[in-house]
Amino acid sequence: MPALDSLTPADERAPIAARPGLPPLLVLCLAATWLVWGSTYLAIKYALLSFAPFLQMGTRFLVAGALLAAWMRWRGAAWPTRKQWRNALVIGGLMLGGGMGGTAFAEVSVGSGLVVAFIAVVPLMIALLNLFWGVVPRKLEAVGIALGLAGVLLLTQGSGFQASPAGLAAIATACICWSVGSVLSQRTLPLADGAMGFASEMICGGAVLMLLSALHGESFDWPPQPLAVAAWAYLVGFGSLVAFNAYMVLLARAPAALASSYTFVNPVIAMLLGVLIAGETVTPFEWGAVTVVLSGVLLLLWKPRA
Repeated sequence: MPALDSLTPADERAPIAARPGLPPLLVLCLAATWLVWGSTYLAIKYALLSFAPFLQMGTRFLVAGALLAAWMRWRGAAWPTRKQWRNALVIGGLMLGGGMGGTAFAEVSVGSGLVVAFIAVVPLMIALLNLFWGVVPRKLEAVGIALGLAGVLLLTQGSGFQASPAGLAAIATACICWSVGSVLSQRTLPLADGAMGFASEMICGGAVLMLLSALHGESFDWPPQPLAVAAWAYLVGFGSLVAFNAYMVLLARAPAALASSYTFVNPVIAMLLGVLIAGETVTPFEWGAVTVVLSGVLLLLWKPRA
């Protein structure tokens, strides 16, 4: 994936984001975060048949990070410096350990509808955090965030909203960690250049998740079910190597609101996959909610002419 070999410096992001239309690379990255991460809801469910939550995510990111790092070294990329490893540990610990680990823990006792509703607040959190760096979202971006959030909340009506206090604390912490990690990766804690930086982040985040798995006393079911293994392999190849790297490219090259638009689109993709694969039904009200979500996403994609 040559396009990941180098990222646009921070001071060059604004001109790229301001051009009418989106570069092909950003279109591909958006498609990856929208479609692939939308499909991981189902894949995680199947992987849980044999892999405990923290163990599933920790092994998936360790393997994905090691494969990507080996590939980049074979292509001649330098290892991250000590400072870059430190940054990778902070960002990976926040986004993967705190963000995905907290979500995994929360899903044990929090209804899926409430999890999705919390995650949909992430673009708003990122926008608020960026205000500390003087980055103010455009009016269309602000309206798009509001519409996307409203649409996801409508879409989750009737879904499970049961939650334990510990689960609520975990999902709230997960959203905060993911948002803070996303902003810090953009503003103050640069990783190694290109895909090697993403690899180091996945390795460090995976290590934090494995530590959480050990502290939580998780164990591996042997032999694993074939469906669980297939789902885990999909999560490594597409959920981590493709979609997570695509998200990091979006954070480097696109406005934060657009980069985090997957939080609005993923529930829609998950719903459509449920219809196609699991034979679920969708009510007219839910189709209306999808329309609201997509309207918000279109506003995030809209670029005024220079």
